[in-house]
Amino acid sequence: MLVVDDNHFVVDVFVEMLEEGGYRTFAAHSGEECLEILKNVTPDLLLLDIMMKPMDGWTTLEKIKNDPVTQDTPVLMLTSKQLTLTEMEKYGNLIEDYVLKPVTNVELYNVVEHVLYRLQTIRSDVERARQCGVDFGVANEYARLSKSLAVNKRFMNIFETLHNASNSKTDASDNIFQALEKLDANIRFQESRLHEIKAEIGTA
Repeated sequence: MLVVDDNHFVVDVFVEMLEEGGYRTFAAHSGEECLEILKNVTPDLLLLDIMMKPMDGWTTLEKIKNDPVTQDTPVLMLTSKQLTLTEMEKYGNLIEDYVLKPVTNVELYNVVEHVLYRLQTIRSDVERARQCGVDFGVANEYARLSKSLAVNKRFMNIFETLHNASNSKTDASDNIFQALEKLDANIRFQESRLHEIKAEIGTA
């Protein structure tokens, strides 16, 4: 695990929590330091804070995902507030999930283990599909869709909560409703396509 936060105290807390859970950890205190560490370390999961200076977490995330060497690094965002609609739409397909700070040991372990289990399941399915001669592009599409669908369903629940809590006559509520419709259509398309691919690669 690689924990990235410009607050040294926060890094120490997360490192201690993860090590108590049996995880081997590395620490970085800036986006720049994170990118340097990734040149020599390939973490199973990267925990990346959003509000950092001078390079914030979103910029760091984009640099990670735009580099062919690090683009497959799974990233879990750390934040003290819910993601905005704009952030969800712009970065949702780049992350595995996110964790709200503060978080308990149990909550952190649950999210980390869920993400790692999902990643391992997808890798195993893809490897089995390739061994069975399934087209490389189809197997990779399965991996992308499986992750994206899980993240989109998480965001769908958040959007629904935001919409129910907002005034139906406000512009914010209208924006949330439009995002819900768009996300719902995307989820239905992904589920349909994923079902087709599962049948093809034998994981249905």
